Parts: sequence; structure tokens; C-alpha cells
Amino acid sequence: MFNRRTITYIAIGCASLGYTACKIPAITGKEADKNMPAAFNSAPGASSAAVQWKEFFADAELSALIDTALQRNQELNIVLQEIEISRNEVRARKGEYLPSVALRAGAGVEKVGRYTSQGANDANTEIKEGKEMPEPLGDFLVGAFASWEVDIWHKLRNAKNAAAARYLASVEGRNFVVTNLIAEIAASYYELLALDKQLEILDQNIAIQSNALGIVKLQKEATRVTELAVRKFEAEVLRTQSLRFDILQRITETENKINFLCGRYPQSVRRNDAAFGTASAKVAAGLPADLLANRPDIRQAELNLAAAKLDVKSARAQFYPSLGITAGVGYRAFNPSYLVKTPESLLYSIAGDLVAPLVNRNGIKAAYLNANAKQVQSVYEYEKTILNAYVEVVNQLSKIGNLDKRSELQAKQVDALTQSIEISNSLFASARADYMEVLMTQRDALESKFELIETQLQQMQALVGVYRALGGGWK
Repeated sequence: MFNRRTITYIAIGCASLGYTACKIPAITGKEADKNMPAAFNSAPGASSAAVQWKEFFADAELSALIDTALQRNQELNIVLQEIEISRNEVRARKGEYLPSVALRAGAGVEKVGRYTSQGANDANTEIKEGKEMPEPLGDFLVGAFASWEVDIWHKLRNAKNAAAARYLASVEGRNFVVTNLIAEIAASYYELLALDKQLEILDQNIAIQSNALGIVKLQKEATRVTELAVRKFEAEVLRTQSLRFDILQRITETENKINFLCGRYPQSVRRNDAAFGTASAKVAAGLPADLLANRPDIRQAELNLAAAKLDVKSARAQFYPSLGITAGVGYRAFNPSYLVKTPESLLYSIAGDLVAPLVNRNGIKAAYLNANAKQVQSVYEYEKTILNAYVEVVNQLSKIGNLDKRSELQAKQVDALTQSIEISNSLFASARADYMEVLMTQRDALESKFELIETQLQQMQALVGVYRALGGGWK
């Protein structure tokens, strides 16, 4: 009887396996395209992304800010908790394909009807020395029970490996956050230095304009100019003084942005103003293929792609029969005094079952098709990430080159306009130039100095941008 039933189950399982294997939808996976141009249009050499961020950003004050942010930034700490969640998911998936063992102990009491099959059997059962079964009947149990799904098709193992890949992807996501965090702090720090420089130039220009205003007032007293000239110069001084408060407000906002990134309340940010414009202008992009190893977002997308492929395999295995094994051993008796009697109270069991889906498999098909669609989606996401990384590097490298040329021309412009201020003042003093020429020259010189500082700021931020684009900052 037992052999016949076993053979029947095996036959059903084999038939189910053949049926499900033939009916699995055929899906052709899309392979990711990793092809990139052979080289960047930049200076040769090893990628600057391989340099530690403390070496790349040598300013001690900037390094201290970055260190603080890496410890206290809330967004980064949130990502760290996501990593912990992913790690726990791996543990949970790993436990699914390992045997589950539980200890069980229980006690109860039951009174069955006398005129029932169980009651009649209990009444006719003698336990010892002619004693009948007691009423009500107790039930005491202690034992160990185990269950295990044999992972024949690696369904559970692939699910665990997919969770492990996503855990590693979350680690790379943390590295990507670190890279962006360091770059954002560095860019804001350089912006703060630029604002300090603009404030310094503005104060110098206010002094020059105030001195010119004094000269104009003396000339008015000497009837060499009219009241209109005095009012024009006063208005220009007031205009320049009002710009000072705009810069002070921007300094406050930039400081608070840095404080927010550092996870602290508003306070003065220490900085080294002498470091403005001194950042190294030499950045080696390396080879485009280096992005695959350096860019955390590319590595994250690659790991997510690997996890998606494993999800497809795990979903495909849902079509195949699953083999489960259950076992138990322990003691059970109606009286605690008989609980450890051996072999009378000893119980044990072992059983196996083979289960395969035969009808209503639409849910499994849908899960499998969704897994395939997500895999294709991950391929496109991976390709998009690679393309975006390459474009970012090319844009930043081009920006550095163009800003260098622009800075050289603007520096010459500033020198020319600075000299023109002295010339215009001399000509005005000798009545050979109109006061409007003096005002416009001063304004043009101030604007050119601001534009030069803005260009120098963009140069420093471009260095930070290309370093981030190459995948540096997290090591």
C-alpha cells in the first residue's frame, strides 16, 4: 500500500515537472551594453578618482568640515540604516533554504463523549493493572520538530543571492551618497571663499568711490562741477554699499547650507580665504573603462542588474515541483508521570511531499513575466547610468578647459579696467574727463572683478565636479 502510494506521488511529480517545463513562457533576456569610447579628450595619466579625498582637498578647514559631515549628515545616516535593512534581508533569505527546527511543549485536557468512537475505544483501553483510561483525559507533549524545503532548483538560493546583491548595491549607494556629499560641501566651501573675496573687493571699491565722492564735493565747492555730479557719486556709493548686504545674506545662506550638510545648527564656518583660486588645475580623467570600477552609481546599477537576473531564475523555479521534508521526535502522554516512558510515550515522524502547480498558474506566470520585465528595465537603467557618467565627465573636462581660457582673458580685462580707474580719476581732476566716465569706469571695473571671481569659483567647482564625475570622493 505504501509503495503503491509512493509510486503514484512520484509519477504525478514527474508528470507535473514535464508539464510545467513545457509551459514556461520563453523570454529572451537583454544583455547590457558596456561599450564606451576608448578615451576622454583630456590629459593622460591615472584617474584622479584614485586619489584619496583628503589628498585632493588639501585645505585643512575643508577636510574638517567633510569629516564632520561624514559622521553627522542625516541623509548619510539614513542610507546606513537602509544598508542594515538590506543586510537583514540577506539573513532572512538565507534562513529560508536552511532547515527550520523548533521546540514544542504543551499541555491540555479533553473530555470526549462516551458514545463516540474515541470514547468507546478509551473506555475499553486498559493502561495498567486493569485500570481504565482516566476522565477527563490529559495531554502532555514535549518534542522537537523540523521542516525543510529542499532547494532542488535553487529557487531559495537564488533569492538569497539576489538579496545579497541588493545589499552590496546599497553599500555602493552609500558610497555614491558620500561622493555627492563631499562634492557638495567642497563646492559650497569654495562658494563661501568666493563670497568673502567679493566682499573684500566691494569694500575696497566703496573706499575708492568714497574718496572720489570727497574729491567731487571739493570740486563743487570750487564750482568746477555741479550738484548733479555730487548726487551721482553719492548714488553710486549707496548702490555699492547696498550690494554688500546682498553678499552678506548669501554668505549666511551658504554657511547654513554647509552647516546643514554637516548635521549641525547654524554657526560660523571656519575657512581659509587664502585657499581661493589655489586648487590644482590638473585633473587626469584616466580611461572611460575606469568609470565601471570607480563610479558607485554604476556599480550599484550593475549589482541591481545581477539581482534582477537572479530574481528571474527564482521566479522560473516557481513552475517546478517543490520537495518538502518534515520530521519530529518527542514524548507525549496523558499523564506527566508517563511522559518520559520509553518506548511507550516516545513519538517520532518523518514525511516528505512533492508539490507542483497544475492549474491556475496565472499568478506564477505574472510574477515570472514581471521579473523578466524588471530585468530588462535594470539593463536599460545600467546603460543609462554608464552613458550619464561618461557625459558628465566629458562636460566637466570641457568646462575646465573653457574656463581656463575665459579666466585668462578676464584677468587681462580686470587689469585694464583697474588702470582705467586711475586714468579716469586723473583726467577728471584735470577737467579732461566727464564725471560720468569716472562712474562708468568704476562700475565696469567692479563688475569685471566680480566676473573674474565668479569664473575662478566655477573653475574650482569644475575640479570638484570632474572629481565627482570620475567616481572619487568615497574612498
